[in-house]
Amino acid sequence: MDDDTIAFGEEDEATQNKLKHPYVTSFHLAFRVTALVTYMFCGWFSTSFIASFVAVTLLLSMDFWTVKNITGRLMVGLRWWNYVDDDGKSHWVFESRKGAQQNRINASEARIFWLALILCPLLWALLFFVAFFTFKFKWLLLTTIALVLNGANLYGYVKCKMGSDKNISSATSDFIRKQFIQNMASMMTRSPPATNSNQPGNVI
Repeated sequence: MDDDTIAFGEEDEATQNKLKHPYVTSFHLAFRVTALVTYMFCGWFSTSFIASFVAVTLLLSMDFWTVKNITGRLMVGLRWWNYVDDDGKSHWVFESRKGAQQNRINASEARIFWLALILCPLLWALLFFVAFFTFKFKWLLLTTIALVLNGANLYGYVKCKMGSDKNISSATSDFIRKQFIQNMASMMTRSPPATNSNQPGNVI
């Protein structure tokens, strides 16, 4: 007898195989795959190097922003960011969800995230060497930009995965709390503006 119901004990496996964020996953792949395809086949549609350069750079920039700010947080529970404190010192923060929050990460989405994050820089590295050994130095600049942007996200998320010991919400709240306390302290210790006693008063 055919039975389409899920077998007992396989509910979790079926849930893990179903994408929780299908649109986010598609955007995670769309910009980086489109950038690669545009780079490899742009000569078929346009002979202008400038138009191809701008199109690929825009796609790479959109991919960098999407992966850094959206897909990494939703698909694998990781985030990396930077802020500058009041002393002008730059701080890099690498965060990872912990405990029960980490268990809610979808296994299929995590595999797609890491495969795309690792394979695309490898492909760009291959294209870099192809441009280098064929003496196409103008395309070498474009592949270098792609390697920098893709490599930055890869490094940031590997750092989050391997070396993070802070929770996303706790790190953000600690930073906001620190800034709030510093602002309140500066307001309380600020001296009132000095008045000039030589100026005549508004007395009629």
